[in-house]
Amino acid sequence: MDELLGKQMPQSLEAEQAVLGAILIDSRCIADVIGILRPEDFYLEQNRQIYNAVYTMFNFSQTIDPVTVLDKMRELGVYQDNSRDYVMQLMEITPTAANVVRYARIVREKAMLRALARAAAEISDAAYAQEGTSEDILEMAEKKIYDLSKGERTETLEHIGTVLRRFFDQVAELSRSDALIPGLSTGFVDLDRRLNGLNKSDLIMIAARPSMGKTAFALNLAVNVAKKYNKTVAVFNLEMSREQLAKRLIASESFVELQKLSTGKLSDDEWTKFCMASSALSQTDIRIDDNPAATVADIKAKCRRLGDSLGLVIIDYLQLMSIPNAGKGGLENRVQVVSEISRGLKVMAKELNVPVICLSQLSRAVENRADKRPILADLRESGSIEQDADSVLALYRDDYYNKDTPEPGVVECIVLKNRQGETGTIKLQWLGQYQLFSDKEWKHD
Repeated sequence: MDELLGKQMPQSLEAEQAVLGAILIDSRCIADVIGILRPEDFYLEQNRQIYNAVYTMFNFSQTIDPVTVLDKMRELGVYQDNSRDYVMQLMEITPTAANVVRYARIVREKAMLRALARAAAEISDAAYAQEGTSEDILEMAEKKIYDLSKGERTETLEHIGTVLRRFFDQVAELSRSDALIPGLSTGFVDLDRRLNGLNKSDLIMIAARPSMGKTAFALNLAVNVAKKYNKTVAVFNLEMSREQLAKRLIASESFVELQKLSTGKLSDDEWTKFCMASSALSQTDIRIDDNPAATVADIKAKCRRLGDSLGLVIIDYLQLMSIPNAGKGGLENRVQVVSEISRGLKVMAKELNVPVICLSQLSRAVENRADKRPILADLRESGSIEQDADSVLALYRDDYYNKDTPEPGVVECIVLKNRQGETGTIKLQWLGQYQLFSDKEWKHD
């Protein structure tokens, strides 16, 4: 089609030939090229076949020179009548291997442009064919462009040796770091020790019955991360408005009672605290979205646009999320819908490579037991929630059910599932008038 329209796909045959010629002249340079180019990056099929032979030989640590490369091409069934002459020609037209990295980057640049052109054509075809809803096509389009911008490739199989080398580097980096935990700190010492912090690509579920403070807990985490790491924290609340969330944030930051902020009846001292808290919060990069009809695709698309500055995603809460046209896709059953959403959130966490915290309601079954502390089975419409989540935290306040409790103002953060370590219970202090959680030993004057 491109040829019929007089268009030529981006390419640089000179750079492709120079890369191959340099490798044949001096095989030591292939280590520099392998990290930049894959066989599919070559436009001319004959060049692609030669590089594929070299690439295969490198993987098996075989000697690479013109004779062995031609022999490998015979073995792979791509040897042609002119292959020997063409290999000799490549060596003749390449004066030196010194600039091979520059040549390789030109080839990769042209391959990226071709991939972009193909992606654009596929997006256009899908739109004209009306394959799915506009939201489906938009999600497909954004994923294609996002994958290209990250330099991702369709090949996902990776040798264990490569994975272990990368893991070794991670462990070595952690050993040199002063940080006590590998992930982002929650701001709560005991919880950090239990979870090893909020780790990249993890999906963390925070579950509770209404009025236990799960929204306040999530907002406390947002502020702690935004302040400590100067990272962007994206908060998606499907239940409250931005102004309601701002009020809760101000209460926890200023130590001005939530009730007073709701009425506006503040003393001079409280107005001062209000202004100071507003100034402090304004210097953080917390982004708030209050679209009540947000889907996983919507959230993922908005988070992608934040780029590498994104450090944490918080969603409040799972049961309010929806799937476009769920009724048409055989997902009439709400359990299936929630399971589909939880799976989408886990995939999103992996794609964005940041921790994703999602709040969830607990079923009323809790209220029918003598001991009302949550268990995993209490996750409302659980489906695959407990399977997809890397960690599940449940909040329980004994003083909500028992006014004579020996520990008023204490919240039990029950770690029901933890892929990073052990489960167990952590006790936190709850200051409801300020919408603030803290370590139990912490005191505010």
